[in-house]
Amino acid sequence: MRKTHLFALILLSFTAITWAQEKQIEVAEIYQGAFRTEGMDALRSMKNGTQYTVLNSNRFSQITTVDKYDYKTLEKVGTVVSSADLADIPSFSSYDFSSDEKKILLSTEVEPIFRHSTLGIFYVYDIATKKLVKISADKIQEPLLSPNGSQVAYVKSNNIYIFNMVSGETRQITTDGVTNKIINGVTDWVYEEEFAFVRAFEWNADGSKIAFLRFDETNVPEFSMDVYGTGLYQQPHVFKYPKAGENNSIVTLHLLDVASGAISAVNTNNAYYIPRIKWMNNKNMLSVQTLNRHQDHLTMYAVNAKKGEVTVLLEEKDDAYVDITDNLTFLEDDSFIWTSEKDGWNHIYLYGEDGSLMNQITKGDWEVTKYYGYDQNEDKIYYQSTENGSINRGVYNISSGGDDKKGLAVIKGTNNASFSTDFTYFINTFSSAEMPQVYTLHQAINGKKIKDIKDNSQLLKRLEGYAVSPKEFSTISINGNDLNMYMIKPKDFDPSKKYPLFMYQYSGPGSQNVSNSWMGANDYWHQMLVAEGYIVACVDGRGTGFKGRDFKKVTQKELGKYEVEDQIAAAKKLSELPYIDEERTGIWGWSYGGFMSTNCILKGNDTFEMAIAVAPVTSWAFYDTIYTERYMQTPQENPSGYDDNSPFNYPQLLEGDYLLIHGTGDDNVHVQNSMRMIEALIQADKQFDWGIYPDKNHGIYGGNTRIHLFNKMTNFIKEKL
Repeated sequence: MRKTHLFALILLSFTAITWAQEKQIEVAEIYQGAFRTEGMDALRSMKNGTQYTVLNSNRFSQITTVDKYDYKTLEKVGTVVSSADLADIPSFSSYDFSSDEKKILLSTEVEPIFRHSTLGIFYVYDIATKKLVKISADKIQEPLLSPNGSQVAYVKSNNIYIFNMVSGETRQITTDGVTNKIINGVTDWVYEEEFAFVRAFEWNADGSKIAFLRFDETNVPEFSMDVYGTGLYQQPHVFKYPKAGENNSIVTLHLLDVASGAISAVNTNNAYYIPRIKWMNNKNMLSVQTLNRHQDHLTMYAVNAKKGEVTVLLEEKDDAYVDITDNLTFLEDDSFIWTSEKDGWNHIYLYGEDGSLMNQITKGDWEVTKYYGYDQNEDKIYYQSTENGSINRGVYNISSGGDDKKGLAVIKGTNNASFSTDFTYFINTFSSAEMPQVYTLHQAINGKKIKDIKDNSQLLKRLEGYAVSPKEFSTISINGNDLNMYMIKPKDFDPSKKYPLFMYQYSGPGSQNVSNSWMGANDYWHQMLVAEGYIVACVDGRGTGFKGRDFKKVTQKELGKYEVEDQIAAAKKLSELPYIDEERTGIWGWSYGGFMSTNCILKGNDTFEMAIAVAPVTSWAFYDTIYTERYMQTPQENPSGYDDNSPFNYPQLLEGDYLLIHGTGDDNVHVQNSMRMIEALIQADKQFDWGIYPDKNHGIYGGNTRIHLFNKMTNFIKEKL
């Protein structure tokens, strides 16, 4: 098979899908992994730029290895470490190199805490001497090697410790850590969930200092949920969870002088949130990003750790909110690259060392969706954007002056790049609604393809035996906006017939469901329903992302108003199509989508005959401070914004069939939301269906759970729609 014909053959394979109807997809197949795509193992580029490492596991022997590969040939050139050679570790689940790549941090016995946080037993492996050292006998959090690999800082029981690899001694740095009260060096629940980071400490460039955050949770209200388990008595799980309008942790920034052990506080002008800290290349300079409670004013400070001086480096203000990202790169002289929506679209900017704006690098009515990094030698910035349409993603490079832009991977669909450290190569992952993931190796400077790596032609071949219909992308004019939409019709679609319409959406701020990318699990379930004679449609309404700042932020202070209006209007307009049965319209969603589907069947009770809500928010007063107040301010400041769109305030509007589902172990969207909705419906004497999954979190999975859940939803749809 000649590789030059790869794309043509894959497209030909998909063409076969469009007429084959041997059998229908089943729920069990979806959630047992029958349609799982072949992926590339997560690779990490080495500093030489020509090689990368991959964690490989043998499921039969349980041996794990960190193997080294050559970018140009993609051939394995060696093994860095193997658990077969480590007497104390039968296997390990992750690894991290020291900055000089002479040591590796290995994790074992890892257990989850919340969405991102974990506990584990960790070791340091010296590549040259092959010596293995255990950091702590106890399970710890977020260990981080110093730049020269001689020390490891970590958190245990809410305190920071430093383990000296040379002496074998451990120093306890902080002593005031107390569960549900004081946290040093890792984030509290709401920071972890909404600012998406756990490790709240960082070594400086030479390992002489550590910057860390301290969280005082004393006045944050506690949330308790029962864990039923299998014992005689359920166990309460209690943790600090600040709901909208309630007290947050008091967060402060501190500097540790590693040699002396002295800790000093940094003056951040009583910052309400400190969502990012990052050392610059200058070992004495630290950048600190702060936000006010409304999150509409970001300040980035430069902290001189040697002199104790704090100066303002940059400020961003917005009438709605300022997004927090990791798109900050300090260049050799500590000038920096930054992304911002300040011209109405998310773009890349270059600032001087003193914070003065030097240049807006990218411009246009499109969004930068990923910032990959900067090659200072070639003066090239690498990024992903929507220049090829808001439902597509392309990979580009551009000079820091904003010229000499080049498309590197821009075939319509979704392109995502993984670059080598020195930006010599990148591995592109391409998919579209017609084509599952294809992996190819490219030169970074010009995008030239070097070779094909892997594709999913076997998955396409497997799907030839199933009834699979294409997604039809379009736009629909609703409330003065052209909204992105896809529709999936049955294979034997007959325009003279009437079909029930089943809508899917999420609709949260900045989200996107209508994208030109390969199918996920929900898409396969939708294909199953389409094969049963339903038409599935998805519309990204106002408030969703990648169409500019104003489109995204129009929902400010009124979550659930414009988004619901758009879904109702879209359903009405689609019902005017001659092949849609206007008396059989349903909608479903999960989390924010559950909030939406619940509101749609209530406020749109003349439009929707059926709705399914999984793990829905039913009042934003029940959700956390950082997410909710970013868009709504507090309930005290914006009572009507909360009350007017909280579905349990108008249960009497329910006319159609409603299925409500939640997990009792949901630490994110608490089951309290559904319990209040249930009680409101009962008191309004409204009949409905519901399902509660014991001890299941926001994802509602584990064992047979997903199969049971989606069979339940499938049966409800068949019966009610």
